[in-house]
Amino acid sequence: MIPKKILQKVKHIEIRTKGLVNDLFGGEYHSAFKGQGMTFSEVREYYPGDDIRMIDWNVTARNNAPYVKIFEEERELTVYILVDISSSGSFGTIDQLKSEMAAEIAAVLGFSAIKNQDKVGLILFSSEVEKFIAPQKNKSHILRLIREVLFYKSQKKGTSIQSALDYLMNVSKRKSVVFLISDFLDSKYWKSLKLVNKKHDLIGIRISDPAEKSIPNIGLFKGYDPESGDEFWIDTSSNKERKLLRRSISEKWDDFDKKCKKNKFSLLTVSTSEDYVEPIMNFFHRRERRS
Repeated sequence: MIPKKILQKVKHIEIRTKGLVNDLFGGEYHSAFKGQGMTFSEVREYYPGDDIRMIDWNVTARNNAPYVKIFEEERELTVYILVDISSSGSFGTIDQLKSEMAAEIAAVLGFSAIKNQDKVGLILFSSEVEKFIAPQKNKSHILRLIREVLFYKSQKKGTSIQSALDYLMNVSKRKSVVFLISDFLDSKYWKSLKLVNKKHDLIGIRISDPAEKSIPNIGLFKGYDPESGDEFWIDTSSNKERKLLRRSISEKWDDFDKKCKKNKFSLLTVSTSEDYVEPIMNFFHRRERRS
């Protein structure tokens, strides 16, 4: 049985995100993500200004008057939301955990998709894929996806983005829109990412926390790596040690950003210290201008 606290969270997320979708995201999503192509709809009489390349010569000959072909966008898309549910998501030093922000972003994307009659599927992963929900397009389905992101507890340690991407390639045979939500505290997935990025429309959403970039001076404390389970001591009273740690973190993310650009991997970053609305809206706007 799902705890009452989780159901309350689902309801809260539904109310907040549906409002955002209705007021902001629905139209932006539609503009940013196009259909799979154009399909033939009908023929009608030619009007001055119509593209002469669209003239249907067979119908024109039969009716002894010019007719043109009309095409419509094949709108329906399949959207997959891949969510990292590893232990590092249970971290947050501001108002919410990274995992809670991931659930809310997944909800916004899910409601935006079904508002535009697109199907949505979910893949939850840690060191391996732990749950797969096939794409559907109704409200109760999206609410189920939110419950799973919030309620499901990982059975494994560590993170393997590669396993999630490889699994996606097996279950999705047609081109889809794929949102990969993670803190990207992982490696050895770039080969799989290149393959998915080539076949699908892949977008990464990196969730970060301010404390991951700058550790404050709180003296000697025992750190814990939720991914590996390792414990270690850090002397934050040492300016030298804090600078070395900040430099190491900065170099790691600089290298990550360079790989994203090299592989043409679309990525947006959101922080638990900020509202995610503006970064996602800006991303949708950039996508719309690009298309």
